[in-house]
Amino acid sequence: MTPEKKKNLELFALKVREGIIESTHAAGSGHPGGSLSATEYFAYLYNEEIRVDPKNPKDFNRDRFVLSKGHVAPVLYSTLANKGFFPVEDLLTLRQIDSHLQGHPNMNLTPGVDMSTGSLGQGISVACGMSKGAKYLGLDVNVYSLLGDGELDEGQVWEAIMFAAHYKLDNLCAAIDFNGLQIDGWNKDVMNIEPLDKKFEAFGCAVITVNGHDFDELEKAFAFFHDNRGKGKPTVIILKTVKGKGVSFMENVAGWHGKAPSDEQYKQALQELSDARKKIEEAA
Repeated sequence: MTPEKKKNLELFALKVREGIIESTHAAGSGHPGGSLSATEYFAYLYNEEIRVDPKNPKDFNRDRFVLSKGHVAPVLYSTLANKGFFPVEDLLTLRQIDSHLQGHPNMNLTPGVDMSTGSLGQGISVACGMSKGAKYLGLDVNVYSLLGDGELDEGQVWEAIMFAAHYKLDNLCAAIDFNGLQIDGWNKDVMNIEPLDKKFEAFGCAVITVNGHDFDELEKAFAFFHDNRGKGKPTVIILKTVKGKGVSFMENVAGWHGKAPSDEQYKQALQELSDARKKIEEAA
């Protein structure tokens, strides 16, 4: 990856993080921790990978994305807004009763949202159905989905993965935001899911593990997906991430799973993100 491309992705990711902080602060609620850990994934996906057009978000031949861990809607909304699907100013209406940006994604309200999600395990199931449908119709369509690591406690996830492997859905690219924390604490204490790569491999998937905050690693992960297209196996990308990444007091703290920053915390978070932007710009 060229230094210029990496710089642009890093700056885009900062915009997304600012949108996450601003929207959850304005709402007084939301899920910033898991949104921040997935930011680089979204920055890469929507700038380099997925074939979608903000001017024609319902194009039948577009790629699809399903946010299986629907509670981290702030990162999806901030990404879509910064890609021009709707005004960035709309982020400040998060969770308001008359807003199109509800606490979980709603495909009937929000441009760029392909599936209404929130009940954990159901998103990846729908993504499998989309993949199967594209195969049946002979469409050149990729289906991407992001799951949380805590979401893997749901048995429905593994039923869906069995389905994907059985029907050889190699147009499915599922990513796991593996930040190690869920609402009740560390995964290893609540419900240990390790060794995660071996589990997905045993279920018939092609698996790659990368640093989910490193754009070179993300580029490698999606290249792995494309290399496996046509080989009859769904791809799973395990993203090693940090919950709350980019905001010091939120990092690796389970309590930030579903809590909005106070006024003081809001100012500190935005200052930290501003400082990070200056470092990137000065390094150019």
